[in-house]
Amino acid sequence: GGGRCNVTNGRNKPSELIHFYPRGHKKLHPLFKTFSTDHMMEWLSSRGVETKTEQDLRVFPTSDSSQTIIDCFTRVARKVGVQVVLNQKLTRIEGKDHQWQLYAGDQAYQADKLVIATGSSSSIWGVLEQTGLSLTPPVPSLFTFKIDDERIKDLQGVSFDKVEVKITKSKLKEEGPLLITHWGLSGPAILKLSAWGARHLNETGYHFEVLINFLGGLKPDEAMLHFHRYQTSNPKKKVFNYALFDLPKRFWERLANHCGIADSTPFGELSKKQVNKLMEELTQGRYQVKGKSTFKEEFVTSGGVKLSEINLETFECKRFKNLYLAGEVLDIDALTGGFNFQACWSAGWVISESV
Repeated sequence: GGGRCNVTNGRNKPSELIHFYPRGHKKLHPLFKTFSTDHMMEWLSSRGVETKTEQDLRVFPTSDSSQTIIDCFTRVARKVGVQVVLNQKLTRIEGKDHQWQLYAGDQAYQADKLVIATGSSSSIWGVLEQTGLSLTPPVPSLFTFKIDDERIKDLQGVSFDKVEVKITKSKLKEEGPLLITHWGLSGPAILKLSAWGARHLNETGYHFEVLINFLGGLKPDEAMLHFHRYQTSNPKKKVFNYALFDLPKRFWERLANHCGIADSTPFGELSKKQVNKLMEELTQGRYQVKGKSTFKEEFVTSGGVKLSEINLETFECKRFKNLYLAGEVLDIDALTGGFNFQACWSAGWVISESV
């Protein structure tokens, strides 16, 4: 995760945590009661890894290095005698005489208990489908919106503290920080929207329209009232020189230009049509999304083995004894913030206790 490793989240109440899981949600409540974010930080601390909680409640190792987390796990694995087999591709699993047979090329392995925690792996999903397990077809989650529009062209790096984004012809809407990138729009508001709308947006072929209120949810009539007050008090000030609503100046100038306002025009000389157009752009800007991009190097999927196949107290398959599944191989995914990792840590813990 960008080299720092957002290992978990500072929210420690299960009732709060579950709201960050579009897939899993209330079903994960008992899991987080059994092994919480606090438990994970204690687990790390007892093994020499100290963590810090940032203002937005994301938790990182104090070293700010993901290598610290990797080293911790590999050190503990060596200490307890975990054997690692490299360059093997699992092609088939088979339950036999209360054991599991694993086949990888010309190699075969036997296991009393089998835990599969391979993440978003299409080949492993294929292996699990062969056993008869039901899967929800995987689709991307946590992605940014690809938008080619003159209103935001060459404005990469411009950000907004709080916007409201809606997907038209749906009930999907989110609010939060927004970032303009060289390919379109990103930031927490967009990523949250992509997660909650993962399956719907996949059905659109990632071609849809968004409605953006850049004024943090300020209603159009409220925005208009604020604008008129400023216009009346400052009729001679040039529009381009004074970005209202604490908006980034480059963005304000771009929108003013888009609305046909010249850089020398004072507030007092704006036509009613120009003012209405500007307010519409600020509170109900329409943008056409024509594709998606992954967020940095992250790629999360919505889909996997259905949770109805799993006993969520132990994460053992209901129909196959001694077969356990954890992580993104299941139909569980979360927003960014350490939540995806925490679902893995919690499931890993209850599986280890069961095994």
